[in-house]
Amino acid sequence: METQLFDQIIFGPVRSRRLGLSLGVNLSPSHSKWCNFDCIYCECGWNKDHPFEGTLPSKDQVLLALDQVLKERLAEKLPLDSITFSGNGEPTMHPEFAAIVDGVIHLRNLYVPEAKVSVLSNATLLKKPDVCSALRKVDNPILKIDSAIERTWNLINRPHTPIDLEFLIEELKKFRGRIIVQTMFVRGEVDGVRVDNTTEEEVVAWLGALRKIAPQSLMVYSLDRPTPASGLQKVDKEELKQIASRASKLGIDVYVA
Repeated sequence: METQLFDQIIFGPVRSRRLGLSLGVNLSPSHSKWCNFDCIYCECGWNKDHPFEGTLPSKDQVLLALDQVLKERLAEKLPLDSITFSGNGEPTMHPEFAAIVDGVIHLRNLYVPEAKVSVLSNATLLKKPDVCSALRKVDNPILKIDSAIERTWNLINRPHTPIDLEFLIEELKKFRGRIIVQTMFVRGEVDGVRVDNTTEEEVVAWLGALRKIAPQSLMVYSLDRPTPASGLQKVDKEELKQIASRASKLGIDVYVA
């Protein structure tokens, strides 16, 4: 299936299922994917098909590009719901991520104070104090947990280096609820291996992780765009709602996309 990369530092805005009218901030090189995961459902495709080329945008380049776009939108009185770090990879990998977050918050306050600053992250760099500090400053730190069972988590997310899932969950607990957890539910077959994080065993383990993390809210969704793995199936909305209702009983505000 055909996937896509973003070729600009600032892109959109796009209509997001989760965030409304969202202006994207891409901290990866244009036309390259730069991520420490290689998720089977990533809309940007497999890492090997889009190797790192060129250079990362600098903090000054990012903020100048955003400043120009926000000025234009303000002049035309165009609405905006979110400025969202997303793009062609994991934004927290950028060496200037924390400084860029500070700059984006400043520009948001200057031009569109009603908009939220959001970060979509795989949460694997929470061990870095500057990353944690930056994520605590944004309105929507959206951190994903696709499974609480390590084998399934590895099958879905395909991290480049081994990551201790229990350690990651413990790091999420340190936010004391001020995060949004995001979970993609999917089933199918990849490289001859069955993948399904909707089973009873998976859901029970996932609920246990949510109980520990106690996020302020939860985003539950399934496939909506082309994926690099061809054998994946979308989980229908009614089934997602049934899973979400179990999380709601934990006192978590749940959004089903």
